[in-house]
Formats: sequence, C-alpha cells, structure tokens
Amino acid sequence: MDAINPVILIASLIVASTPILLAALGELVCEKAGVLNLGVEGMMIFGAICGFAIAVETESPLLGFLCAALAGAALSMIFGVLTQFLLSNQVATGLALTLFGLGFSALVGQGYVGLKAPATPAVPFGPLADLPVVGPILFSHDAMVYASIALVAAVWYVLAHTRAGLILRAVGESHDAAHALGYKVVRIRLLAIAFGGALAGLGGAYLSLVRVPQWTEGMTAGAGWIALAIVVFASWRPWRIVLGAYLFGGISVLQLNLQAAGIKIPVELLSMSPYVITIVVLVLMSRDRTRTALNAPAALGRSFHASS
Repeated sequence: MDAINPVILIASLIVASTPILLAALGELVCEKAGVLNLGVEGMMIFGAICGFAIAVETESPLLGFLCAALAGAALSMIFGVLTQFLLSNQVATGLALTLFGLGFSALVGQGYVGLKAPATPAVPFGPLADLPVVGPILFSHDAMVYASIALVAAVWYVLAHTRAGLILRAVGESHDAAHALGYKVVRIRLLAIAFGGALAGLGGAYLSLVRVPQWTEGMTAGAGWIALAIVVFASWRPWRIVLGAYLFGGISVLQLNLQAAGIKIPVELLSMSPYVITIVVLVLMSRDRTRTALNAPAALGRSFHASS
C-alpha cells in the first residue's frame, strides 16, 4: 500500500473545499436576508457549464469565472422573481430551480463532453512557493482559493461592522419592521439572492475549470446540498463556513487517497463516507434545537408582502 503524503493531502483539501466554501458563503448571505434558496445545486452546475464553455471558447479561465458568476446570478433571478414578486413557496421554487439547472446544464453541455479546460495558473508567490511543507500548502494555489478566503473575511466584516450588513440582518430578522423603517425589503432580498447565485456559479466553475477540470453531466454530485447543510452547521457565521467546507473537502480528498493507496475497503463505502460523516457531524451539532433556532434568521423562508 502506498503511503499518503500529508502535505499533498492538505493542499488538495484546500482545493476540494473551495467550491463548497463559495456556494455556502453565498447561501449564508441569502439566508441572512430571510430567503431560503434550495436551488444552490442547480446554480452551481449551471455556473460549471457556462464557465467551462466560455473558458474553452476564449481560452481564458478568468472570463470563464466571470461568466459563471453572471450565469449563477441570472439563474437565481428566476427564483427571485417567483418568490419576491409572485410570492411562490421558497422551498418548492428552490427545488424546481435545482431540477431546471441540472437539466438545462446537461442540454448546454452536450457539445463540451470530453474537452479539457484551459489551465488556471497558480498565483506567483516566488520563493515562498518553494518553502518546505508551508509552500505547497499555502502558496501554490490559484487566485480563486485566496479570493474565497478574502470573500469570507469581507462578508464577515460587512455583516458585523457596516450599516449595509445591519440592514440585511434586520430584513432577515423582521421584514415587517424593516419595511416600517423605510427599507426596500424586496430590493435587498433580490440583491442577496443575486449574490448567492453568483457565488454558487463561481463554485460550480471552480469544479469544471480547476478541480476536475472538464465538463461532466451532474458533476456537482450533491455539492450544493452539502453547502446548504454547512450553513446550518456554521450557525449562519461566515468563519464557521470555512470549517464546515474544509471538513467535507478533507474527507472527500482522504477517501480518494485511501482508494489510490489500495486500502481494502469497498470503494462504494469510501465514496459515500464524505456525505455520511458530514451528516453525522450536522446531526451532532444540531442536537440543541433551541440554540439552532436562536441562530437562524427569524424571518427565514417567510414571504414578504407590503401591505402599504
């Protein structure tokens, strides 16, 4: 049995966690505004094919990521219009969005199966990348890895220390009170929905442009649902999103390494282990329902209708 290199394992963990981290962070902002969007999986895979297609056609991964963010935001606006203007049920609409995203991405991606994405270069850290242990783990990644951490810090700062963040949280806690104070609840929620869609699209594009990198139908493989679960696991706190994403990413990479090392455990058990362990951790973390209810935005999932 081949030995598992812990340095490569940790470096791979960071890459594997980035799509989940981006999608979960976007959903956190959306839920902080009181909107429960279960369409993360659909937005991720739509972003994956749009980003991949544009990157292949233009030979520019940067354009691919930008178009993936726009595609995710555009798809999220379908959800936004249906739930914020037509007042449709958020749970049912989110599920429909996921089904639509999966089907539409399969249609769009038919001509891109088997193609290889253009390489996304690593950020040039110079001699830092050559440092033993630390170099491969911290200084050998592409720009999106560092951008994802920067986005976590930015979201944390905005939510905790700015007026815009206070307004967003107020809308999520009591949309009627926010409306009475003169805030445009629907506009704020639409912006949060678009932001969540854009980050989900980026997460999907990271899968198809960096982690795989190729287009395969259904390649998100439940990543959007894990992102939704991680938001609850994180108690709607940005930095705990990082912990949850790295937990799932670490287990995913570990099971692949165990398969490659030839360990005598059925492949099916190893493949299902990231999902099972993540669910177990979520159950353990959610045992205190009172604490979970206190952390969740009070108006989460509730439709807003201005009576005046």
